Amino acid sequence: MTRHRARAESRGRRGETLAAWYLRLCGWRILARRVKTPRGEVDLVARRGRTVCFVEVKWRADPADLALAIDAWRLRRVAAAVEAIAHRYTRPGDSARIDVLLLSPGQWPRRIANAWQSGA
Repeated sequence: MTRHRARAESRGRRGETLAAWYLRLCGWRILARRVKTPRGEVDLVARRGRTVCFVEVKWRADPADLALAIDAWRLRRVAAAVEAIAHRYTRPGDSARIDVLLLSPGQWPRRIANAWQSGA
């Protein structure tokens, strides 16, 4: 792994940790982190009541870069990964959704709820 890639990986992990704490403070219970599938990866899986949330976390050093951090292609990859693992985390009667959490130093987290449906 190149030094640049290792640094990006470290920042990504830090962003996921911050995202997990943010979600906990908002009343969510973290069920899993970095769930890998042949179709892609889901950064966080969280539950609050009867809602299971599959969360894509994007961390950027520059807040201006967050606008380009998520697009339809990336959302399709996350949705494909969720399709492969949803049965592990949902129960009958649960609702499931895909959220995106955008993080940058010195900024409040920006959450896009139901990003897959809204087509962020």
